[in-house]
Amino acid sequence: MQTITLDELDIVGRPLVCEAITAAALSNTGLVEVRPQASGRYAVLPRGVVGAVRTGDLQVQVTPKNKVGLTRMLFLLGYAQDPGWRDHDVTATAEHDLWPALAESLARQAERALQHGVLQGYRPTDDALRTVRGRIRIGDQLSRRPGLVMPLEVTYDEYTPDITENRLLRTALRRMLGVPGLGQGVRARLGHLDARFTGVEILPAAGRIPSWQRTRANSRYHSALRLAELIIRHGSTEVGDGELTMAAFVVNMAKVYEDFVTTALAESLRRMGGHPHPQFRRRLDVPSAAPGRLSMYIDLVHLVNGRPTLVFDAKYKAARADGSYPNADHYQMLAYCTALGLDRAWLVYAQGVSAPTVRRIVNTDISIVEYPLDLRAPPPDLLGQVDQLVDQAWAMSAPGGMS
Repeated sequence: MQTITLDELDIVGRPLVCEAITAAALSNTGLVEVRPQASGRYAVLPRGVVGAVRTGDLQVQVTPKNKVGLTRMLFLLGYAQDPGWRDHDVTATAEHDLWPALAESLARQAERALQHGVLQGYRPTDDALRTVRGRIRIGDQLSRRPGLVMPLEVTYDEYTPDITENRLLRTALRRMLGVPGLGQGVRARLGHLDARFTGVEILPAAGRIPSWQRTRANSRYHSALRLAELIIRHGSTEVGDGELTMAAFVVNMAKVYEDFVTTALAESLRRMGGHPHPQFRRRLDVPSAAPGRLSMYIDLVHLVNGRPTLVFDAKYKAARADGSYPNADHYQMLAYCTALGLDRAWLVYAQGVSAPTVRRIVNTDISIVEYPLDLRAPPPDLLGQVDQLVDQAWAMSAPGGMS
């Protein structure tokens, strides 16, 4: 298989020779820009998102900056969705190729979920029957069958495998089975798992992902369901013009990082008491007769007794060559501190290993801390970095805390 690997910050791109139909399909995924060059030749460049696209014997991957692997990206995605997520929920070994990692992880988690059989449950079902079962829907009976006694419009609870949990798993399995070029071994495992869900509905490609509740009854499904939701939300498989099969898994890494940092900080802050408040809304201007308002939505504010105590903002940015970050980030945090009445703010950057930097703002009592996280660290160590950040921020926020 021909593989093209791009860094998400690549501005040069890679050459590609392919048919026009393939170039158009690649472009439609939103992962890469495909620029026509000479006849049958194209330049492929990233579009600010990461992931992988596979069609036929061609694969294009866009990897996160700072050498953060695609499997690590899956951990960040999963943890942001559910803090119970751990790295072993994805794959036991680091894969350089996203598709084998996803396929192997899904097969392993689904096999574990089905170890004691396919889960069944009660599902409300509407039907027209010649006998009474469950509850008669009087309104539907009168509107659909005026003057008729039979059949009866009824609603009853059916004990069936066609429940939300199984629909999610089977849909994810079908998405992965639609990926071209998977190894025969993992494809056979996925196909065997799919066959066990006979009678379970597959979710429509463009539909809303149904929600499910964590219960003791479905506890063995939890890890598999979290992974299935990621595959359904960010992945797609489709057959386009000329029967061209295209599989894509595309994510916005900046949004992934922001969601991960917000979730991890909120989980860590719960140790300290108070209430972490993601996407905290505050206005910068005072109410007046002027039209509109200056509204702010802050990544995370920690409240103690209802008052703001700590403020954080996640930035998926790397330092410049001289170690500095964009000035605009600091202007933003200065506005946050002004509106919240705080003298310190924390900018959490997606940067390699380097020490935090405290910048005191002139003519004010406000300090802004640039705090980098090393996303290349193993997940337990990465979460440990977040705990250290919270410990340091909490110590500095105390009266007489470190400057």
